[in-house]
Amino acid sequence: MRVVILSKALVVGAYQRKLEELAKLPGVELTAIVPPRWRDKRGDTTLQRAHTQGYELIVAPLAFDGSYHFHFYPTLGRLLRRLRPEVLHVDEEPYNLATWHALRLGEQIGARSLFFTWQNLDRRYPWPFRAFEQDNYRRVAHAIAGNQAAVSVLRAKGYTGPVSVIPQFGVDPEIFRPMADQRPTTDDQGQPPSAIRPSSLVLRPSSFVIGYAGGLLPEKGVDLLLAACAGLAADWSLLIQGDGAERPRLAALAGELGITDRVQFLERRPSTEMPDFYRVLDAFVLPSVSRPNWIEQFGRVLIEAMACGVPVIGSTCGEIPNVIGDAGLVFPEGNVAALAAALAALAADPARAADLAGRGRARVLAHFTQAQVAAATYVVYRAVLNGQSAT
Repeated sequence: MRVVILSKALVVGAYQRKLEELAKLPGVELTAIVPPRWRDKRGDTTLQRAHTQGYELIVAPLAFDGSYHFHFYPTLGRLLRRLRPEVLHVDEEPYNLATWHALRLGEQIGARSLFFTWQNLDRRYPWPFRAFEQDNYRRVAHAIAGNQAAVSVLRAKGYTGPVSVIPQFGVDPEIFRPMADQRPTTDDQGQPPSAIRPSSLVLRPSSFVIGYAGGLLPEKGVDLLLAACAGLAADWSLLIQGDGAERPRLAALAGELGITDRVQFLERRPSTEMPDFYRVLDAFVLPSVSRPNWIEQFGRVLIEAMACGVPVIGSTCGEIPNVIGDAGLVFPEGNVAALAAALAALAADPARAADLAGRGRARVLAHFTQAQVAAATYVVYRAVLNGQSAT
């Protein structure tokens, strides 16, 4: 089975573990085509070669880097004619130019194709994106949706073909795993290890360390997290890791709330270093807030933290409650008091926090490993080749 995956997401090194797991499966001859970098509103990501065993990784030039809807791969036709895949997996939304371009090229060489979608809001796009979308619905043999709501959107927009619900990526539980001692060893100045050491904040060993990682964007609700932390009576510290346009406003808000000495903004870090970040936390929070054009589609940082044995707290936005299940705390989105109460509950009850940490790790092992995602994707590939619906 010759498979080509086209994916800008695979510039992230940790995501490449799925490809190693796919390449192990019977009869798979796998090639991934990725750009040299991708930039979006969260920042720039240069290709990280972290997990590249068992398959071929081809770096192809990208036109309109950073343009979510209009980017495409100018040399893709030549690559596909050389590789002659039987299955072409386009890891892009159906309304994007890159998907339309790739599916047409795949059809020319006789490949059977599929796309991936996270889109969990029924958004109606203007021309030409509406035309791309409808044409792509007709061309693919299968669709993969990252959540059940995305299936409903596909059906509402007229897609009638087979669809499977599979997360885009899982986590490797051998890499994202708890340490025997969650509290970091401190040096003789009382600071945490250099891997996550802030430039100006000393995290006291007795403090309750709260964390957030991701885009610093309005819809991520980090301002709500700052406000919730400001009302805590516990001895706490907050690590905020990531980039985005909201960073200056959030730093100013921390000053207004009088908590600057308890909050540290950390630069975005490579995906392969994220376990070190999670392991120093006592709680991880994803406080996303719905917008007219966006709701949380999954919340990958949640499963990364859960795999590392960190209790998680998430809002009711989008897919977050379904990811957390009964393995963490969920609060009504936008409700600062409820978020503060959830944080206070974990800080005051280490036994409950430990129970949730164990449940979170177990939930990842049961549902969200890279091996499980790869195996489910393999079932889709076999169905595509056989002209069947995946079961």
